[in-house]
Amino acid sequence: MRKLLVGLVASAAIWGGTPAIAQKAEVQLWRLDCGTVAANDLNAFSDTQAYPEQSKRLTSSCYLIRHGSDYLLWDTGLPSAMKGKPLDDSQAMDATVTLTIKEQLVQLKIDPARITHVGLSHYHFDHSGQLAEFPGATLIVGKGDWTVLTTDPASYGANPAPFAHWISGGGKVEQATTDKDVFGDGSVTMLRLPGHTPGHSGLLVRLKEKGPVLLSGDLAHFSENYASNGVPTFNVNRAESLASLDRFKKLADNLKATVIIQHEPADVGKLPAFPQAAE
Repeated sequence: MRKLLVGLVASAAIWGGTPAIAQKAEVQLWRLDCGTVAANDLNAFSDTQAYPEQSKRLTSSCYLIRHGSDYLLWDTGLPSAMKGKPLDDSQAMDATVTLTIKEQLVQLKIDPARITHVGLSHYHFDHSGQLAEFPGATLIVGKGDWTVLTTDPASYGANPAPFAHWISGGGKVEQATTDKDVFGDGSVTMLRLPGHTPGHSGLLVRLKEKGPVLLSGDLAHFSENYASNGVPTFNVNRAESLASLDRFKKLADNLKATVIIQHEPADVGKLPAFPQAAE
């Protein structure tokens, strides 16, 4: 039995696995305010027209994860240039920003240069708006999204401008083709959940006290849409959207995870109020 155990540990080392006895780094999770979205035509979020003449205020959330001495920023929200912009309810969709990510990092006494990784759920402007402000970070993005950004952005409504530093080779890019164990110890995993965009991803964060937390990206935009498996009109693949929703929900059930829909205002309270962290 002892020889078998030694062999298993050795095999894990050879294949890049982490033995169960290895000590994991301390992990903390903060929710950052990355803007507000006025969805004045809620039917845009349903290809079956489930929300006629309805509107909803959505939140734009970003997340900071500390893993030991490393910091991962998950999504970068709306552009800083939108700070203080009044919301226009005459538009089908409008947005504004109250505080930038850098301003919130100052409140946490974290130098923006300490952000080692930026993971993006997808390329849409309300998730990549402040990306360019972290040029020293390794960018982690789904391969399908990176392909769009670098070959045919116009066909998919992608704006490559925030990604210019990485597209030009100025920064390091990691393209996720499957689920990606960001730090190699299972504590932070980028989940492949295509459909909203070709390379759309979610994030699983395992916390010591709170337990598993699942961040949705734009798998769903609000609670009713999540409950009904609603598919927005602007998703690129309906079948993949539904398959990703099914996978995400089963993961949530099996892990007994806290599910956070990133645009759902009611889910903001599932994590401690800034500047407190979940641990």
